[in-house]
Formats: sequence, structure tokens, C-alpha cells
Amino acid sequence: MRKTPVWITLSCCLFALAIVALAQAVRKPGLWEMTSSMTYQKSPFPPGMPASALAAMSAPHTVQVCLTQAMIDKYGAPVSQNRDCQITNVVLKPTGMSAEMVCTGRMSGHGEMESSWTEGNVAKGRVHFTGTMQSGPNSMPVEWTVVSTSVYKGPDCGSVKPMPMPGDK
Repeated sequence: MRKTPVWITLSCCLFALAIVALAQAVRKPGLWEMTSSMTYQKSPFPPGMPASALAAMSAPHTVQVCLTQAMIDKYGAPVSQNRDCQITNVVLKPTGMSAEMVCTGRMSGHGEMESSWTEGNVAKGRVHFTGTMQSGPNSMPVEWTVVSTSVYKGPDCGSVKPMPMPGDK
């Protein structure tokens, strides 16, 4: 089994998770804890891939993220710096946000992001992505959805560093 598709998927998932998790930030800067789960509607993985590997990638994951006021002002959420993906059509609303993610490169396609919050310390998010993933000379269709819940932990991020925003050096 080639490891390239797994690493590409994991890196794109982390990118999407950061967007979803932090898009859910209820516009409060500080430390947030996000739990997310990913499901594949079209898996890029070969049929012979062990079920335990697929289950591990689909299991809920919890991470801590630091949301800055600059991220809130520009995107409503932190947006990871990824040279292969661009965030466009950001719409900020009083109780949520939505945006599009367009990726080119080893994983190409289009994603739709949305996040909503009804109370000050909890938010829900979703990213749905459809496209293709390059694995060697082959291109495989891929479609996945990440859903998450974020909980505000406080204004101090401690040792958790914010992700750089696109354009930062």
C-alpha cells in the first residue's frame, strides 16, 4: 500500500479540521477544543486497505486550537496556510459563517464550509469536499465530510500557537 494517499488525505483533513473547528469559534479569541469526525462518501483508499486503518482515520479526534482576533476579523475563523487551497466567498453572519475551499495540486477539488453557534462557548461545523487525489500517475475520486463541535476553554492559548494566516510570513 502506498503511504502517499494516506498522508495527503490526513494533511487535507487537518486543514479542513482547522477551518471547521476554528470557524466555529463563536468569534471569541482564545483557546478552543475541537472534536471532529470524518466520513468518506468516496474513499481514495484501495479496497484491500485494512479496516482498522480506515476506522482509525474516521475515529473522532480532539485538538486544541488558538483563535486570534485577526482570524476572526478576516475569516471568522483561523485558516491554515496551504499553498494548494484557497479560501473564497467568506460570508460572516452574527451566528455563523460559510466559505468555499478550492484546492489544486495533489488533491484538487471544491469544498464547502459552514459553522454555526447559538451559545457563546459551543459551536458546530461542517466541511464537505469533492474532488480527486493524485497517487503516482493515477487520479482517484475522493469525497469526504468532516463534522465537529468546538468548546471555548478561555482567553489564554497558553502553549498552543495560532496557525499563520495566508499571506503571513
